Amino acid sequence: MAKPIISADSHITEPPRTYLDRIDPRFRDRAPHVVRDPTRGDLFVIDGLDKPIPMGLVAAAGKAAEELRMFGARMEDMHAGGWDPRARLADQDVDGVSAEVLYPTVGMMLCNHADFDYKKACFDAYNEWIAEYSAACPERLIGVGQTAMRSVDEGIEDLRRIKALGLRGVMMPGNPAVADYDDPMYGPFYEAAIDLGLPLSFHILTSQQDTFKARGPKLNAFLSIIRGCQDIIGLFILGGVFERHPRLKLVCVEADAGWVPHYMYRMDHAWERHRYWLPAGTLSRAPSEYFREHVYTTFQDDWVAFQVTGLCNVHRLMWANDFPHSDSTWPHSQAVLAKQAGHLSEGERDLILHDNVAELYGLERP
Repeated sequence: MAKPIISADSHITEPPRTYLDRIDPRFRDRAPHVVRDPTRGDLFVIDGLDKPIPMGLVAAAGKAAEELRMFGARMEDMHAGGWDPRARLADQDVDGVSAEVLYPTVGMMLCNHADFDYKKACFDAYNEWIAEYSAACPERLIGVGQTAMRSVDEGIEDLRRIKALGLRGVMMPGNPAVADYDDPMYGPFYEAAIDLGLPLSFHILTSQQDTFKARGPKLNAFLSIIRGCQDIIGLFILGGVFERHPRLKLVCVEADAGWVPHYMYRMDHAWERHRYWLPAGTLSRAPSEYFREHVYTTFQDDWVAFQVTGLCNVHRLMWANDFPHSDSTWPHSQAVLAKQAGHLSEGERDLILHDNVAELYGLERP
């Protein structure tokens, strides 16, 4: 009998007072908040960002493609499960999903904020909110916290707070405040994450390099959003981070997985052919071996990923429904999986749809 399905990447919709009610008082007058525009609908305004965040695509799961719009949405018309945990459980039941790993929405954009003090205050407020939300049903609502990474020591403090709040992982900003993530200075942070059992997640749209900047038609920007995650994976592998920290686990979130076999092959080619004139970190194995062991990838509507499981490490693939965002498979996830994963054995399906995420986040203890 097939095991219950767990989504490895779903989202909440931050309610209007998420940050206002919990942020450090020094930042309250600048806290992210919602304003209602008569023509553009509800917008999340973030001090220091040029453009507010329109809510039209934030909770567009279930809408037909021709109905998708960036603007015009109002909070009261969105999926209440974005902020109401009781409604969220009903949303899971509709989709045939037993649990979800929960990431932020506004918090994704905050990862790109230039003011790390402001970012830190926002993330601390969010961590308190998502902990309250997840506590309503911790076996089905798997909250992930955020850290601003202003410094190594503070990052470790954040990890400890995130763990104490009952959250199961930590979402990283694509760009830290000081040296990049392959610098050995981060060693104590990585070891703390390992000891606390908190996987490190890098989500699309959280790096300065992947914020919908692209050439040509706007639709071309959609194809670029996975590149920030690929750059980070290469940084960790070729920078020797996994060589130095053999128990570290990294999650590449919502960047699909069908590209993984070619990416691993190209990394190995680069290492074998070009490492002498393009130096990298010290590695004792081929780059692809680090990818296979340390990197988990989440994907939703990715037919190719299900066709190339034999070229990946099937123990590191994790399916997701991305609810309630516009790219979500909700409420049709069962039909999508029947079409894309129907050829897999029950054991392979269980790994991708349940076992891998359950093991990674410690969801089923003996």
